[in-house]
Amino acid sequence: MSTGQFRRTRGRGPHVLVAAPRAAPQRVTAQEALRSAAGELERAGCPSPHVDAEWLLGHALGISRTELYADGVRALEPEEEERVRTLVARRARREPLAYILGEWGFRRLMLKVDRRALIPRPETEVLVERCLALLAGIREPRVLDIGVGSGAIALAIADEHPGARVVATDSSPGALELAADNRARTGLGDRLELVEGDLFAGLEGPFDLVVSNPPYVAADEIPSLLPEVRDFEPRAALLATGLTETLARRAPDLLGAGGALCLEAADGAAGDVAKLLERLGYLEVTMTCDLAGKERVVDGRANR
Repeated sequence: MSTGQFRRTRGRGPHVLVAAPRAAPQRVTAQEALRSAAGELERAGCPSPHVDAEWLLGHALGISRTELYADGVRALEPEEEERVRTLVARRARREPLAYILGEWGFRRLMLKVDRRALIPRPETEVLVERCLALLAGIREPRVLDIGVGSGAIALAIADEHPGARVVATDSSPGALELAADNRARTGLGDRLELVEGDLFAGLEGPFDLVVSNPPYVAADEIPSLLPEVRDFEPRAALLATGLTETLARRAPDLLGAGGALCLEAADGAAGDVAKLLERLGYLEVTMTCDLAGKERVVDGRANR
């Protein structure tokens, strides 16, 4: 034991070592923890380290990002520091922020998210916007969502079109369980039917709209994806397997008169998808740009 932890006293007898009072450990403030977390995430290569650090600290402390700055001089309790360290370490390993937080916003909804399904993205919000435009004027449309994942598309349509009834399929039991959790979470249980199966198996039309965000990442693109996507999101929901063409060919069998197919497309691929729909006889084929100005959504009406 080091004698640096003691002070020496003098008296008539021999010298005596008496324990010196220990200095209280210095506690970290919220602002100091934020700076430290942002630095760690920046060194780990995270694309938005400061914003991510704000989300993680707010989540760990149970406060909003605004409150984080308003109360930034408050010293963290030891258990709070440990929660922050744990969350930051997960993000530094490039686990997606949405999976760490356990929920993610999509249009008007806050959805539960985890590794059973893709994280809802802003591009897909544009897909929903286009679906709602195609359904405008139809009082009680019947909608089919192929590959429901977290339920983002199906639930957003049901939420924003009060008369819509949505059937959503997925071949992944885990994804369907997650979608069921979100159905209960959003209170839209009477508007969404979940079906386990491959594409259109066992389904009966007619539908006013078939929508899908099919896997569209080419196999040779996988190594170049961000680690958050490549190493954590479900590969089956990413890797292109020709599903776009299959959907385009088979959707008319379930679409009613004037019914539409609406698809999300890979970056730079919308033109090819539009040409495919035209070759297959779809009418009024339209491409819609995402928020970055890239053609992202393609739709067309069945020729019947």
